Amino acid sequence: MANRLQDATSPYLRQHEDNPVHWQEWGDAAFAEARDRNVPVLLSVGYAACHWCHVMAHESFEDEGVAAVLNEGFVSIKVDREERPDIDAVYMAATTATTGSGGWPMTCFLTPEGEPFFCGTYFPREQFLRLLAAIEDAWRTRQAEVRASGTHIATALAQATTAPGTAGIDEQVLATATARLATTFDDANGGFGSAPKFPPSMVLEFLLRHHARTRTPMALDMATRTLEAMARGGIYDQLAGGFARYAVDASWAIPHFEKMLYDNALLLRVYLHWWKATGSALALRVVEETAEFLLRDLRTDEGGFAASLDADTEGHEGHTYVWTPAQLVEVLGEEDGRAVADVLGVTPAGTFEGGTSTLQLTQDPVDAHWFGDIRARLKQARAGRPQPARDDKVVTSWNGLAIAALAEAGAVLGRPDCVAAARDCASLIVSEHLVEGRLRRASLGGKVGAAAGVADDYGNLAEGLLALHQASGEVQWLHVSGELLDQAQTRFADPDGGFHDTASDAEQLYLRPRSGSDNAEPSGQSALAGALVTFGALTGSSAHLEAGRRAVNASGEIAVRDPRFAGWTLAVAEALAAGPLEVAIVGTDDVAAELLSVARASTSPGLVLASGSPDAPDVPLLQGRPLVRDASAAYVCRGFVCDVPVTDAPGLRARLGGAAVRD
Repeated sequence: MANRLQDATSPYLRQHEDNPVHWQEWGDAAFAEARDRNVPVLLSVGYAACHWCHVMAHESFEDEGVAAVLNEGFVSIKVDREERPDIDAVYMAATTATTGSGGWPMTCFLTPEGEPFFCGTYFPREQFLRLLAAIEDAWRTRQAEVRASGTHIATALAQATTAPGTAGIDEQVLATATARLATTFDDANGGFGSAPKFPPSMVLEFLLRHHARTRTPMALDMATRTLEAMARGGIYDQLAGGFARYAVDASWAIPHFEKMLYDNALLLRVYLHWWKATGSALALRVVEETAEFLLRDLRTDEGGFAASLDADTEGHEGHTYVWTPAQLVEVLGEEDGRAVADVLGVTPAGTFEGGTSTLQLTQDPVDAHWFGDIRARLKQARAGRPQPARDDKVVTSWNGLAIAALAEAGAVLGRPDCVAAARDCASLIVSEHLVEGRLRRASLGGKVGAAAGVADDYGNLAEGLLALHQASGEVQWLHVSGELLDQAQTRFADPDGGFHDTASDAEQLYLRPRSGSDNAEPSGQSALAGALVTFGALTGSSAHLEAGRRAVNASGEIAVRDPRFAGWTLAVAEALAAGPLEVAIVGTDDVAAELLSVARASTSPGLVLASGSPDAPDVPLLQGRPLVRDASAAYVCRGFVCDVPVTDAPGLRARLGGAAVRD
C-alpha cells in the first residue's frame, strides 16, 4: 500500500502526494478496501488555497507517527472540495448538523458504506491522535453501535434536507428583501452583519438591479457604501488589483489572503454595474484592475483561468502583501515612503501581524500622478518577493463566471482583449470539458478530470456563453448554451421546479445534494435559473423563461426568510420583474454602433441584446425586424411586448429609461 495521489488532476491532492499517509482518491476502490479490511474511512476535505488545511497537513499528515496510525487502522481519502462540491456538500451538512459549525479542513469518519458517524474540522496533532485512538477503539469494541450511529445520522439528514419551500417572488417580496437587508446593514463599514465579512457579491447585484428598476435610494446606498468600503480596504489588493476571499474584521482591513477566481469574476461584474449606475471613477478603476488581475495572474497556458492563489507564501499567511514603514522607505526613499505610509495606512504598530500592515486607501491622494508612480514602484518591488502558489485547476463553473464578466466588461468598456480572453476560455471549456455531450467539473494542464459537472457548472457556463454571444455576436455560443440547458433540465430537474446539484445518473452519495442558498457563488439552482431566463429572453422561448421562473420560486422560501443567502435568486427575480428587457439593433453602420453603445450602458435588470443585419441567421431577436426607412433601428421589448422602433441614440436612451410607446 502507498500514497496514490500522484496521478490526481487536483493540485490540492498533489500537495499531499508525498505524505506518508496512504491517501486515496474518492472512489469505489477505497470503500471496497475499507469493507475488505473492516476499518473505518477517514475523509479529509480541503482546497489548495486553504491556510488551515496547510497547517493540519504539516502537523499531522506529514508526520510519520500520525501516518502509521492512519495506515494501520483506516482507509484515508483526500478530496478537493472545489473538484467534488457534491461530496463536500453532503459531508458538510453532516458536520454542521453534528457540531453546529463547519469549515475546512473538514475531517469526517465514515463507515465503509460512506455514512458519517463523527465529523469535525481542524484538529491539532495531539488532539487528532487521541481522536484516532478513540475511534479505532470504538470501531473494534462497539462497531454495531458506531454503524447504527452512522445510519441514524444519514437517515436524519436525508429527512432534514428536503427541497426548500417554494414561494412566488413578486415585487412585494423584492421590496421586503431590500428592507430586511437594511436591518443587518453595517452603517459604519458597509456590508452585512459582523466579522468575518465575505464580499456579498450577489446581494450587491440584487440591490443594484432593484435600484435600477424601482429607483429605491436605500438599495443604491447600501450597495455603494459596501462597494466603496471593500475597494478601499485591505481585502482589495491596492497595488495589483483583485480581492481576497474575505476579511477577518468588520472594516474590511485584514483579509484572509487567498484570491479566488469566483470572487473576482463576480465582483468584476458587480463593479462594472456600479460604474454604469453611478459613473464612479473608483468603480471603473476596480473594474479595470480586476480584469487585469484575471488576465495577468490567473490565466493558464491553455486559455482558461486558474482556481485561486494561495493564502500563504512559504508557510506565512499574507507574506507577499504586507508592509512595514521601513520597507516603504527602503523602496521609495524617506520622503515618499513616509508620505505613502499615511496614504495606505501603514503604521509603526502594524495592522496585521508582527508589526506589518495591509494596504488600505481610505481616500484618493490629491496628486494622482504621484500616487500612480508610487504604486508602480511598490508593485515592482513586491514582485521580487516570494509569491503565493497558484492552484492551476480549471473549474468549469468558475470559468463560466469569468467568461461572463470579461465578455460584458470588454463589450461595455471597448476592451477587445477582454472579449478575446473570454472567447479563448469558452473555446477551451467547450472543447475539453464537454465530453460526449456532458460537462466535466475540472481539468489541470489540459487533462480533464473524471468528476462529472454539477448544476452550477451547467448554469454558470451557460450564462457565460450567453454573455459572450451578446458581446461578440457569435451564434455558436447561443447554440451551446441551449444544449447545456436542455441537458440540465433533463438530468438535474426536480418536479417542484428546482434543480438538484448532481445529475440523476451521476454517482449517488448517501444524500443527493440540493441547495437553494447562494453563498460565495450562485447555487446550482439559481445559476440555472439565471441562464434559463437569459436564454429565454434571447430566443423568445417562453418555455425557458417559465423554467427559470419556477427555479427562482423554488428558492422563494430562502429569499423571503433570509435574503442574504438568496442574492442571485433575487437578482434573477429582478430580471423577471423588469420584463426581461430585450433590445435588438438592426444595421451595421455608425448609427447602429451608437445605438449599441447606448443599449450596453443601460442598467436594466436582465437586459439582453442582439445586434447585426436584419434577419441575421440563427439570431432570434433579429428575425422579422427590418431597417426603418433604410436606417438602422433599435427594437425594444419587455416581456415579449414591443415598443415602436427608434432610429437615434437620444430616442433609445429615453426609451430605455422612460415610458414605453406601445405598438
